[in-house]
Amino acid sequence: MGGASSFIAMLSIAAFLGLAWLATKLSQAAGVSSIVLEITTGVVFGPAVLGLVAPEYAECQHARHINCDPPQDLSERIAAGKSIGEGLQMIASMGYCPKDHYDHGASHGHDDAHGAPAAAGHNATEAHAEAGHDALDDAMDAHGEAGHDATGAHAEGADHAAHRRLSGGGVHYATYEECLVKNCQSYVSHECQLTPDFFTLIGHAGVALMIFESGMHFDFEKAAQVGPRACCVAVIGTILPLVSGAILTVIFGRPFMPDGVSVGTALAPTSVGIALRLLSEAKVLQHDFGQAIITAAFVDDILSLVLFNVLFSLTGEFNVMATVVNPIIGIAFMAVAMVGAVKFWPKFINEVLLPKVRNVEGSKSSRKDEVLFFLMVVVLLTYATTTFFLGTH
Repeated sequence: MGGASSFIAMLSIAAFLGLAWLATKLSQAAGVSSIVLEITTGVVFGPAVLGLVAPEYAECQHARHINCDPPQDLSERIAAGKSIGEGLQMIASMGYCPKDHYDHGASHGHDDAHGAPAAAGHNATEAHAEAGHDALDDAMDAHGEAGHDATGAHAEGADHAAHRRLSGGGVHYATYEECLVKNCQSYVSHECQLTPDFFTLIGHAGVALMIFESGMHFDFEKAAQVGPRACCVAVIGTILPLVSGAILTVIFGRPFMPDGVSVGTALAPTSVGIALRLLSEAKVLQHDFGQAIITAAFVDDILSLVLFNVLFSLTGEFNVMATVVNPIIGIAFMAVAMVGAVKFWPKFINEVLLPKVRNVEGSKSSRKDEVLFFLMVVVLLTYATTTFFLGTH
């Protein structure tokens, strides 16, 4: 066949997925969990090592096309008004780093052309913290906090950045150059989370379905029996990683705020999906201790959501709605959903919905099973969408 063809790319992806399937079967034959071998297969045959999958399929478009690496003569280029690269120039035009708020005299050893006082640098960091830290701030409010002297192009960039939190938000940058680079990296990271690459998107969908499956295996009667012990495990499992992570970070010479608290908060959550997978493979999910582990994992995740919101509130201006009100509503919504799962849905399904469904003779699948599956998907999307916009998803 002449000309260009995507056959090799399709063959490579098929081989990669086939190897992942083979890793699962080999693990099952050996009587061990398949998670380790599946992860190893992905690392070895992925783009980073053997490259069976092309890097283009494992890197989001923004990371490929936006270059945040600063040129060696970045300061000189800024002073001379020359091009500093498309990525950094984009951040400069969005107004996250108001140039006139930075005292270049202190940073580069010469007097600022505008004679800005030393206090301007301090004001800039505060203005920058207010401009970038909150994902729910209105775009034009972010523009106003960043400084009324920012360029007019910032309005367009701020509109694009609405309802997001730059990871660099709330950080006090020493120089204008550092502010540009860090915010460019934060921008790319955020956009890659919104529009991830193909395999990352599939992974996110797989994790979501795995957590969905964990809810299908949740036994409320057994959870009520093991609930108090599971809650104790969840509290300890949240506090110990938080404290130990913060202490280790300080021992390695990093500051307690925000580095120590950030590391501890990152270590606190428990993977419900991994716990479910291991318990299912060991066929102990319906045992008391299996339900205790799953219950503890759910409670641990709720506590971790509280920690994340507390951490975000420490990075800049305290936003009561985003940090307090929305999480409380989200947790209350989850509590109502749990009560509905015990009190409402069983009666509605068994006494109202299913009696009205008639099976079709000769059908390959039961009509009642189809209705139940459709209902589960609708409830899943409804609950997930609600908690996502409340910030507890």
